[in-house]
Amino acid sequence: MLRLMQGNEAVAYGAIMAGCRFYAGYPITPSSEIAHVLARELPKVGGKFIQMEDEIASLGAVLGASVGGVKAMTATSGPGFSLMQEHIGYAAMAEIPCVIVNVQRLGPSTGQPTSPAQGDVMQARWGTHGDHPIIVLCPSSVKEAFELTIKAFNFSEKYRTPVILLMDEVVGHMREPLEYPPAKPPEVIDRVQASMPPEWYYPYDEELGDVPPMVPFGMGYRYNITGLHHDRSGFPTLRPDEIRSWIERVFRKIESNKADITLYQEEGANPRILLIAYGATARAARQAFKIAKARRYKIGFLKLMTIWPFPEEVVERAARSAVRVIVPEMNMGQLALEVERVVGKRKVRRVNKVDGSMITPAEILKAIEEVK
Repeated sequence: MLRLMQGNEAVAYGAIMAGCRFYAGYPITPSSEIAHVLARELPKVGGKFIQMEDEIASLGAVLGASVGGVKAMTATSGPGFSLMQEHIGYAAMAEIPCVIVNVQRLGPSTGQPTSPAQGDVMQARWGTHGDHPIIVLCPSSVKEAFELTIKAFNFSEKYRTPVILLMDEVVGHMREPLEYPPAKPPEVIDRVQASMPPEWYYPYDEELGDVPPMVPFGMGYRYNITGLHHDRSGFPTLRPDEIRSWIERVFRKIESNKADITLYQEEGANPRILLIAYGATARAARQAFKIAKARRYKIGFLKLMTIWPFPEEVVERAARSAVRVIVPEMNMGQLALEVERVVGKRKVRRVNKVDGSMITPAEILKAIEEVK
């Protein structure tokens, strides 16, 4: 059945379909509709909704629920996302699956709560201290908001890691038709459970693979969880070999599976001009691509739905024939830095806007027309 649905609503329904049964959050524009829907719908499927006192406590509750064996998520915007960084780092260290939705707004500080922006791209990757990988997905439509929420939960469970769904105000608040429930049920992945007896279980045992099984607390498998570097049983360690082994494993479990994690759409073969965009800006970029193609420009369009880990192999291949790569984004050039690293700074033309308004197809077309 087709339903006219808001992007934030699609995230909430996608979470339920992925198996989310716990939400803890604090209301903040422009993400609050996610909480509104889940407050109403989670109890209908046996789930729990809690409004917490702040965003720090929200993600803490989500981590506790996940350790207890429940798929869990929270949603916020810029200021709340800043408050969550320590717990995101904790989730990465303890390898606790969870989903964090950040519906971006214009910043910094309180900025403009109802204006769109893409200023949290680098924060999503480097917001926490320390060195660890992260998965960040970015939808550009209501349908993708629904589908990528399910993907976020699947990646989180499959790779035992926090996953960030990085939206923006336009995608969060726009309405588009969405088939819900979908005619074909989506794939739903659950975390790997232990098959050995409790006395043989180690929650961080790399001999069991890059993603060791995770058993919920309360199931008779006793182990420790800490934010300190830990040995295979979860207890703190100072041994350099154990610390190095853990760091190498958590990077390896993401890097060795980039082909599975990297989501993108590509149009146009062997382009002379390549557009690379993500989120709401990808909508304007695709329209500019269609107009330029009709005007016989040899142009390509690459829409990134996975922005971290950065899909450098995809970008490098797509840009191989291009003399100019145009990267529009509602910031001063955050993802463009990664594109420049991969294809060379001289090839890249940035189209930036930071005043709380959308980049238009006309502005992107102007950059296309400048290519000689």
